[in-house]
Amino acid sequence: MPRVLLCGELRWAEEECKEIFRGIAEVVQLESPSRTEFFADCKPGGKYDGVVGIYRNNLSIGYIDVFDKELVEHLPSSLKWIAHQGAGYDKVDVEACKARGITVSNTPGAVDDATATTALYLMISALRHFAHAEQTLCAGKWKLSHKAGDAHDLPGRTLAILGLGGIGLRLAELAHAFPMRIMYHARGRNARAPAWCEYFGADRLDEMLAQADVLSVHIPLRSDTAGFVDERMIRTLKKGAVIVNTARGRVVDEDALIRALADGHLGGVGLDVYPNEPKVNSRLLQFPNATLLPHMGAATGDTMKKMEVRALTNLRDFVVHGQCSDVVPEHKQ
Repeated sequence: MPRVLLCGELRWAEEECKEIFRGIAEVVQLESPSRTEFFADCKPGGKYDGVVGIYRNNLSIGYIDVFDKELVEHLPSSLKWIAHQGAGYDKVDVEACKARGITVSNTPGAVDDATATTALYLMISALRHFAHAEQTLCAGKWKLSHKAGDAHDLPGRTLAILGLGGIGLRLAELAHAFPMRIMYHARGRNARAPAWCEYFGADRLDEMLAQADVLSVHIPLRSDTAGFVDERMIRTLKKGAVIVNTARGRVVDEDALIRALADGHLGGVGLDVYPNEPKVNSRLLQFPNATLLPHMGAATGDTMKKMEVRALTNLRDFVVHGQCSDVVPEHKQ
């Protein structure tokens, strides 16, 4: 019977895991207390020798760190699949996996609702200055520092979405209900996008930015997207625009973002992600027009269970069929 390895504790789908792999594969739990011992356990004759697939979540970082090139090169020669739990997979070196003949999958659709509603909250709060209002109320100052002229309603505003995958499309659907005008930029048109979603290609990106009241970021972190939202892009936004980021902190130039907040070019920000998590740049805490969350876009029991089940199902499908529906885009290029 094939062996699969769970790298990271299951918190929501332990019983489902038993059913998913019953009679299909032997499930082995990560027991290595350190990265060094994990490498030793992956050697021929080690406890993970012969493993064909791995389920991983970010809890495993506390024991064996990220799946970088060094770790991938130490994985058992039998390994052919890594089923990552989560939509973002920047903790896995996909190129190193490809070089080893290892396929990587993620769980994109499972986080769409939770992350899109997080982006919606950040947008509303940044436009209405709700976070600062809550802070002043808790400090016993009611709303003495609130300036109604700096706050804005959503109906009639324009939302620009950078990356119209599952999360971006779900946010578009939610925001359209206000109604807001919806524009998007992506590598190509999304065939699932409704007619009211206006597409702007690379040659019209500046045109989109110049019209946006809100720019919501939904692109994955890769070598070619690090710092994608840079100084020039931020300055192309109209004065007073808001930036929302629920993707990855490093896709936005944080220094440029802070400068634009400080000089008033940006009217506010709504952030759930940061470049050096769990550290947060202390300068961000000084802005009353910044709504900040500690990377909790998908942090609900409902969504966490969906992610665990989907990642485990991807791994099961590999064992049974040699493929699954959630292979990351780098394998399709």
